[in-house]
Amino acid sequence: MSPSDADAPAPPPEGPPGGGAAVSRREFDALFEAVRTWGRWAAGAAGRGAWNGVTADHVRGAAALVRSGTVVPLGRPWDTAPGPDNARPALHHMTDLGDVEEPEPSAYKDFLGADYHGKSVSHLDALSHIGYRGRLYDGRAAREEAGAGGARFGSVAALGPLVTRGVLLDLPAVLGVPWLEPGHAVRAGDLLAAEEALGVRIGEADAVLLRSGRFRRRRELGPWDPGTGSAGWHVDALPLLAERGVALLGADGDSDVRPSPVEGLHSPVHALALTAMGVPLLDNLDLEALSAACAGAGRHAFMLVVSPLNVPGGTGSPVNPVAVL
Repeated sequence: MSPSDADAPAPPPEGPPGGGAAVSRREFDALFEAVRTWGRWAAGAAGRGAWNGVTADHVRGAAALVRSGTVVPLGRPWDTAPGPDNARPALHHMTDLGDVEEPEPSAYKDFLGADYHGKSVSHLDALSHIGYRGRLYDGRAAREEAGAGGARFGSVAALGPLVTRGVLLDLPAVLGVPWLEPGHAVRAGDLLAAEEALGVRIGEADAVLLRSGRFRRRRELGPWDPGTGSAGWHVDALPLLAERGVALLGADGDSDVRPSPVEGLHSPVHALALTAMGVPLLDNLDLEALSAACAGAGRHAFMLVVSPLNVPGGTGSPVNPVAVL
């Protein structure tokens, strides 16, 4: 059944791809080479990529940011409703409804399942998730390292719990708008302007979370297909993030701006971050409560804790990260 006019999704506005800054494949490949960190880590550690750069000192520094003890969850509700931004809804059903385990108590049990690499479930992308020109991070052959049995290299199990300093780049707050429209490309200059406006500087081993206001827009205007229109990073911002030595990137989208500015590539930021730089990604975070908490605290840095499921061979995991201020 087609949705009624009242329930119809709000289509993203049309506009020039990637904010009008087109990038050829030749230019993209040069950018890929410029930010590539293959060979930086020992073979046994390469599957963790940039996360190897997070030391005990970085974790202690993140813990030192905790002042009020405010805990802000960043994961979306488990989304079982189909829609234009949820083509593969998550599953939840009961498996036991009060069955008695002799002589007592009664038990209620349920099942969860998700094809989570989409536009709805909050999840972590491990380094095995994306290949480019047949290669995973560190130059590993994708066909040899990722198969039907899972990933032999760069799995989410290699990452483990992630704790570091998080930085919220709240672009709508900087620009004085409720949200960025789909197709809005966040460029290197925007990153620098946001740092100045928010009084924060991205540093080594940081997790950078980009708020576009996606879920506020969704609540007020209705859902749309982020695969065809989403605010996110333009590829020209990735060299600056690489220079700063970030360990993790996250967003309320999936970090990529769409339409893509790169010819023939749907998710170029995924290829640069995961495959070239070895930087894991957090997708589909709800950053609205964090935006309010950071504004109230007058600071945009906090301790970030991400604990993915321990899935050997997994290319990622559903997550509910928390920011602690």
